[in-house]
Amino acid sequence: MGIMRLLHTIAGGQHGGAERFFVDLVGALAKRGVEQHAVSRPYPSRLERLTAFDCSITPAQMGGPVDFWSRWKANRGAVAFVPDISLAWMNRGARFSPSGPWLTVGRLGGYYDLKYYQNCDHLVCNTPDLVRHCKDQGWPKDRITYIPNFSPVVDVDPVVREALTTPDDASVLLVLARLEKTKAVDVAIAALVQLTKSYLWIAGSGSCEKELRTMAASLGVADRVRFLGWRDDREALLKAADVCLIPSRHEPFGNVVVNAWTNQTPVVAAASEGPSFLIKSEENGLLVPIDDPPALAEAVARLSDSQELADRLVAGGNATAAESFSEEAVASAYIGLFKRLIQA
Repeated sequence: MGIMRLLHTIAGGQHGGAERFFVDLVGALAKRGVEQHAVSRPYPSRLERLTAFDCSITPAQMGGPVDFWSRWKANRGAVAFVPDISLAWMNRGARFSPSGPWLTVGRLGGYYDLKYYQNCDHLVCNTPDLVRHCKDQGWPKDRITYIPNFSPVVDVDPVVREALTTPDDASVLLVLARLEKTKAVDVAIAALVQLTKSYLWIAGSGSCEKELRTMAASLGVADRVRFLGWRDDREALLKAADVCLIPSRHEPFGNVVVNAWTNQTPVVAAASEGPSFLIKSEENGLLVPIDDPPALAEAVARLSDSQELADRLVAGGNATAAESFSEEAVASAYIGLFKRLIQA
C-alpha cells in the first residue's frame, strides 16, 4: 500500500495524560510517514503541536448528545481527508467518530463501558487488564489488540531549582498529575510531613487545587510545596527531580511511570492498576499501598539514604522502557495493526 492515511477523533480536556500521549503518537507516526488528520477540540497548544507534525485539523467542540454541528463537521472533515483508518480516542471520540468506507479502531485507556464503541471494528487497549475488561464485556478477543504507551526521549536541560524557589541541596519530589481525587496528591502532601528535608513540586491543574493548598497549610508544609500548574516541560522537571511520585488511587496505565523511566528518575508509586502492571518493585521502581502516606514517605526515605538503590531503580526503569515501551516499538505496533486490518 502507499502512504497510510489516519484520522484521529479526540475530545478530552485541554490537559491530561491521554491527551498528551495522543500528541506524542501523532508525532511518532508522522516521523514514520503516516499522513494524519485530527478532529479535535480547538485548544491552541494542541493545535500548534499538531500543525508542527503536519497533521491537518478539523476543530470541533464535541459537546453533548445534541451537538449535531460537531458531528457534521467531523463527517465533513473525514470525507474530505478520506482515511484508511479512523482512530477514536476514548468515549467521546468514539461517539463522534465519523462513519464511512474505512475501518474504525477505538483506543481505550480506561475501564470504559463498551456501549460507546459499537461502531468500532477493533479495539486497542494499553494494558493487558483492559483487554480482559473488554473480553469480560463480551467483545471478541480477536478484535482486541494490546499496545502500550511510550514516552518520547527528549534531550533537554533540567529545570533550574532556583526558578522554583527550591534550594539546590533539597530533595525534590515531583508529582505530574491532574489535581483530582483519583490522583491522590493529598497523600503526597501528607507524606511530606515526615520528609522534612524534601520539597514537593506538583505539576498539574484541577478541581482540588484549593483543597490541596489548604491541606498543605494546615499540615505546616506549605513552604515546601510548589504548585506549578499545568506544565509542558515534563522532561525538564523529571530531570531536575530526585524522585517521581505517583500516588494515584486509580491509574489504568500510568504514563508518568514511563516518563520517569525514560528520563532516569526513580519512581515511587501506589499499587494501583497501571503502576502494578508496569513496576516490578525493587527492580525498576518501588510500590507502596494505596492511601498510605507513611509508606510513601518510608519509600522516599529509602531512596534518599541509598544511592545504590536509586541507581538500580533508574537502570531497571530505563531498561524496561527501552525494551517494552519505546517509541519505535509502540509506533511500529500501531502501524503493523493498521496494515493488518486494511489488508484483512
